[in-house]
Amino acid sequence: MSLLVVAYVASGITAMVNYDATHYTLSLIAVLFLVALDCMTIAFLLARLLNRTDLIDAAWPLTILMVAVTSLSLGDSKVFSVFDVQRVGLILVALWALRLAIHIARRLLSRPEDARYVALRKGWKGNEALSTYFRIFFVQAVLATLISASIIALNASPSASIGTWTVIGAILWFIGFGFEAVGDWQLQRHLKSHPGKLMTSGVWKYTRHPNYFGEAMQWWGIFLIALESQFGLAGILSPLIITYLLLFVSGIPMMEKSFQDKIGWAGYKKRTSPFLPLPPKKV
Repeated sequence: MSLLVVAYVASGITAMVNYDATHYTLSLIAVLFLVALDCMTIAFLLARLLNRTDLIDAAWPLTILMVAVTSLSLGDSKVFSVFDVQRVGLILVALWALRLAIHIARRLLSRPEDARYVALRKGWKGNEALSTYFRIFFVQAVLATLISASIIALNASPSASIGTWTVIGAILWFIGFGFEAVGDWQLQRHLKSHPGKLMTSGVWKYTRHPNYFGEAMQWWGIFLIALESQFGLAGILSPLIITYLLLFVSGIPMMEKSFQDKIGWAGYKKRTSPFLPLPPKKV
């Protein structure tokens, strides 16, 4: 699998270059990674100051936004010259990033540090600060760069006009944004009045993870918008990586592991779709 991924990345990079643009493209990716790493390093220092590693959750979307803004300013399109597809992509990424960062920041202010990060630190040997930086913040800088592939590919392309792919991608993005924002809002209200209890109504009646579904759909939407541009196909990495992480790594598996002991979980799991919104099953 890793060889296939490497092969695809290589082919994507090749597709994004012209006769003498290979070094430019690789340099752009390197610069954008350094931007992501700078953001994560600042987040790490703040996290150490506040003694809250989970600060990275709020820094994550803002890091991707900084990568998007930088890629536009360094890309081939004329910055702020026209309202083209590049500006549409940046606006949607900004809306996603700012809403998510504000939502997570509010959540962090209302509760102690996420137990997942506490457990991770306790299991590490050696220097705890270095382990935290390289195992969490550095890795997240790498992932932020990879998941930004769609917006990077879009902004590295010459200016493109708004077309069919833009409309389709924007519709999918807004569907995803709605599921994520409404899901987060409903869960927040539920936990205030029913702390510790499962959320099984609203959009949560149709999918156990409406916020994760919405997150993935937004990045599939950005990718479709990127198809409007010359190098957009290389942006397929964004939705593939984020969907894989949500389905199999840090999203659904970790979240559902924490639900195992909650009252009503077994029945809710049987009747409710894990990801795609579907009518509840009769059990």
